[in-house]
Amino acid sequence: MDLKIKDHVIIVTGGSKGIGRGIVTTLADEGAIPVIAGRSADEGEALVEMLKANGAEACFVQTELCEVDQCREAVRQTLAKYGRLDGLVNNAGMNDGVGLENGSPEEFLASVDRNLHHYYYMAHFCLPALRESKGSIVNISSKTAMTGQGGTSGYAASKGAQLAMTREWAVELLKYSIRVNAILPAEVMTPLYESWLKTFDNPQAKLEDITANIPLGQRMTTAGEIASMAVYLLSAQASHITGQFLYVDGGYAHLDRALAGSDK
Repeated sequence: MDLKIKDHVIIVTGGSKGIGRGIVTTLADEGAIPVIAGRSADEGEALVEMLKANGAEACFVQTELCEVDQCREAVRQTLAKYGRLDGLVNNAGMNDGVGLENGSPEEFLASVDRNLHHYYYMAHFCLPALRESKGSIVNISSKTAMTGQGGTSGYAASKGAQLAMTREWAVELLKYSIRVNAILPAEVMTPLYESWLKTFDNPQAKLEDITANIPLGQRMTTAGEIASMAVYLLSAQASHITGQFLYVDGGYAHLDRALAGSDK
């Protein structure tokens, strides 16, 4: 399938590792031009060098996403370099464990700042260019927005707000033919997830306990599987999809957990 995304310039926040890295590499594989916006210059520039060594075009823009001016500058640098912008993937964030019992109001506000505000900042500054290209926005949210998890109020609140903004922006931007969708991962194996597993006495046993509850295949979702959906949504092949929440989770959020491990 030709996604018709060749030479399209796409900003991916937090694109140097985890789900973001998967999206960046998949974009490059499809001939698009990913722009990685994030904090870690070492990781971002190393990924760009790898992609260029394989014949792809990409760039890294060092950005502290919690800072409004730096988000504005990341978009400015992208437009100065490429002269166009065709899409935005809001992805950066972390499940930081700021809960109701184990957190404070100050920690809650900081968690929302880390996980939510830059989704608006980046979309706001990208909007003039996206109007010209009739581009697309993909927000990476989380199943925690719909199911809850426990002990992560700041992250869950941010993810729920991202879904609300997805629908709001889809309505507001209809007149520009800008499509806005969200992806809700559940259990995805990323470096951050691996680090969390290592906090347990028996990480392998913990992993097996988690995957036993994933109905389809009793396995983790891969970053590449999230990336494939994100790149499809950015492409012309998804030209009549907007305002949608797409679950890429092996049935985790919706199917009966009793099905996991069954012969059904």
